[in-house]
Order: sequence, then C-alpha cells, then structure tokens
Amino acid sequence: MKIANPSSPDFLHAASTFAALGSEQRLAVLHTLVRAGPDGLSIGELGTRCGVTGSTLTHHMKVLAQAGLVAQERRGRSIICAAVAYDELRALSEFLLRECCADSDQEHKGHDHG
Repeated sequence: MKIANPSSPDFLHAASTFAALGSEQRLAVLHTLVRAGPDGLSIGELGTRCGVTGSTLTHHMKVLAQAGLVAQERRGRSIICAAVAYDELRALSEFLLRECCADSDQEHKGHDHG
C-alpha cells in the first residue's frame, strides 16, 4: 500500500536536508555544534572537537549552512560556528516517525502513537 507522496513538499524538503547530512563528517560537524549549544564554537575548536579541519571543514560548513542547519559569524578575529536549526532537526525526526507503524497490523512496542 503506497500512501506517501515522495514528490510532496514535505518529502522534497526532508530529502534535501537529509542529503546535507549524508556524510559522516558533516554529521560529526553538526553533532559537535549541537552539543556545543547556541554559543557555538570557533572554527578552530570545532575542527579539533570533530576531527575535521581545513578546507574539508570549510566545505562541510558550506553544505550545512546552505541547508539552513548551521551559521557562521565573524566575531573579531574569530569565526564562530553554531547549529541554528534545532526546530528543523526536531521536525526531521517527527517527519520520519509521524506515521510509525501505520501500515502494521500490530502496534510497535516502545513507540508512542501520540
């Protein structure tokens, strides 16, 4: 039974955002920034903590910024990076789980259908 419409705006937006997370290194960068909280980290500290540095880190930050998940801000001589889309990340999780077990004959243990 096919109910989902993969060409709907919800699916297209989710696919685009998940594509930005489709790299272990980008996921590590975002995870590190989420852990750091809203104050973010300097680009140097971010690289040290997530193990991604130099032009590779610059590239991954660009992809994540284009997806609207992170932002960079110059503060004096430093570039501060921060996760900015906590609501977006929560919405992606909810998108995946919204119809959890909807086509199953039995309720999936451990999942709330609320």
